[in-house]
Amino acid sequence: MQSRRLLLLRHAQAAHGPADVDRPLTERGTRQATAAGAWLERGGLVPDRVVVSPAVRAARTWELVGAPLRPRPTVVVDPRVYDATVEKLLAVVQETPEDVRTLAVVGHNPSIGSLAGILDDGASRSAARRDVERGFPAGGVAVFLIDAPFAAIAPGTATLGDFRAPRD
Repeated sequence: MQSRRLLLLRHAQAAHGPADVDRPLTERGTRQATAAGAWLERGGLVPDRVVVSPAVRAARTWELVGAPLRPRPTVVVDPRVYDATVEKLLAVVQETPEDVRTLAVVGHNPSIGSLAGILDDGASRSAARRDVERGFPAGGVAVFLIDAPFAAIAPGTATLGDFRAPRD
């Protein structure tokens, strides 16, 4: 079976707002998201499908990250990503259509970082693993390689291939 990739993105730095779901990105967050998009483009990490939290900061993060990427992926807004539980994120990933080779999920901590922590099969790049273990910062991107259908993803079934934390 051809490998699949799962990109876990934590939204970029957000400002305070009257309602959590409506928090916008800060200027720093805008730079973080733009830099993450350039990193994905340089690495050829273009998703076929993106599942995004309905929160303004997550949607804006993807808008900036996805701007340089071609072809444009299918984008789905899913409230389960905003709910921020590992179980719901895992369900979102498992429901990915069979024809998707690269899936991106744009969400929030603690669930994005927790999911990144439990997916590792132990064969990950040690530097990437150390970075994820230090925490999953706003604007961070984890790239997992999966040798099974997304429907079969479970704890310990993916290899962390790379991790990018913002440098600003």
